[in-house]
Amino acid sequence: MALLLGDIVPDFMADTTTGPISFHDWIGDDWAFFFSHPADFTPVCTTEMGRTAQLADQFAARGVKPIGLSTDSVEEHLIWIEDVNDTQNITVRFPIVADPDSQIAKLYEMIHPGESQTAAVRSVFIIDPEKKLRLTMTYPMSVGRNFDEILRAIDALQTGDAKGVALPADWRPGDRAIIPPSVSNADAKAKFPQGFEEICPYLRIVDINVT
Repeated sequence: MALLLGDIVPDFMADTTTGPISFHDWIGDDWAFFFSHPADFTPVCTTEMGRTAQLADQFAARGVKPIGLSTDSVEEHLIWIEDVNDTQNITVRFPIVADPDSQIAKLYEMIHPGESQTAAVRSVFIIDPEKKLRLTMTYPMSVGRNFDEILRAIDALQTGDAKGVALPADWRPGDRAIIPPSVSNADAKAKFPQGFEEICPYLRIVDINVT
């Protein structure tokens, strides 16, 4: 059964490089960036693990916990982390889930037979504090993730939640936002006293950085 946006993500118990976890309890009141890798000791994965560690402060500032997964053991993960730390000039501190039997990868549909029968593709799951799936991305094994886009998407989700707005193409923090069509003009005037621009009846732009 497909995991759809808005669903409560499956909980699981697992061993990780920082100890055993219950996934929902581990998320707690934070957001989670749950991302999978085909295997340890692979070049693209090594750069992605390093980049996630390099962005630790960026994730923390957004209240987001990174957690990785590959279909290998904790012992293999820990040896691999030494390579990541050495080659990427960083220290990996976030947990990496051990999934040698691929049960979690299958639960989250990370195994795509057209790519591999055993290795997880590069899946991304952005999960909110209510344990709801808010965004997914899937990359092939040969293409590393765009971490600028991952952070931008998290910013957009959190801004939309906080401000009650939608975000346009290529939106970045500081840009203007869109008033959802479900909000009437009368309600929009009350909600956004700074005013808004009506480009057409269903496209209304507001500067959410002005109060």
